[in-house]
Amino acid sequence: MTQPANVYSVYDASGASGVGKGNREDLVNTVYDISPTDTPILTALPRGTAKAVFHEWTTHALATAAANEKVEGDDATIDAATAKTRLGNYCAISNKVAGVTKTQQAVDKVGMQDAMAEEVGYKMKEIKRDMEVMICANTARVAGNDTTARKSAGFPTWLKDNESRGATGADPTGDGTNTATDGTQRAFAESQLLEVSQECYDSGGSPSLLVVGTFNKRVASGFAGNQTRQTDADKKKLINSVSVYEDDFNTLKIVPDRFSRSRDALLIDTEYAKIAYLRAFETWDLAVTGSSLRKQIETEWCLEVCNPAAHGVVADLTTS
Repeated sequence: MTQPANVYSVYDASGASGVGKGNREDLVNTVYDISPTDTPILTALPRGTAKAVFHEWTTHALATAAANEKVEGDDATIDAATAKTRLGNYCAISNKVAGVTKTQQAVDKVGMQDAMAEEVGYKMKEIKRDMEVMICANTARVAGNDTTARKSAGFPTWLKDNESRGATGADPTGDGTNTATDGTQRAFAESQLLEVSQECYDSGGSPSLLVVGTFNKRVASGFAGNQTRQTDADKKKLINSVSVYEDDFNTLKIVPDRFSRSRDALLIDTEYAKIAYLRAFETWDLAVTGSSLRKQIETEWCLEVCNPAAHGVVADLTTS
């Protein structure tokens, strides 16, 4: 078959050459973005309030339990008080700036009406992802100065009491002032998790969250506690994962975290950690200096590890 001469076709109407571009584009009015935005630790921890750039809190431990027998008629003596410990972390400033030209605000756009509103929404999500990275980082606190940004110490810098580390690994001081020393990486084993879970229990903690990287989430799904697999015959589905792990001492919700330190498995007691905000998320307009608009999105916050002995870590895990 041959197309008759001079027939006006879709190729003429839409092509780069020919009679012209007379056909409308077929563009779905949706922008597809699969960038991960889930922040398991940031979402799980309650909000706290900071009132200074150096946020402090106090911990206390009772005297060691021991046999307590006194003779009849014994004269009363004052028992030594156990000292309290003051801990603290610096509030970090996290921000992003969204900028859009006035022309972009005016044109007909795909998947949105307000370009600036969309950019602000993106930047808010990006800040939360950044915060999750900082919460999980083996980063010591930094006081900062006029030329150096303050840093909030991440979870690994507080964990010295309940831990399992690879060869050459070493504990931090446990107050956020220095980092843990990374050791030789080894495969994640159920025995390591059981050991640290027991240590948390012995210390008085009750961790409810086990945060791992994606590779070690798969490893955890193969632990002996999940040897019995379940099959849903109606849906023809084999369940081959663990989302909750219950041992002799704690019940842990296993959560994969794309932004965590994948070599660490964190056992977190969500009752004894907070995100303390000196300034909650806020957005304001920046001065217009030309034909564009700018908004700054900012928050000031720190990780408050209320009592480090409530948490634990299985460190130095292989990640592939």
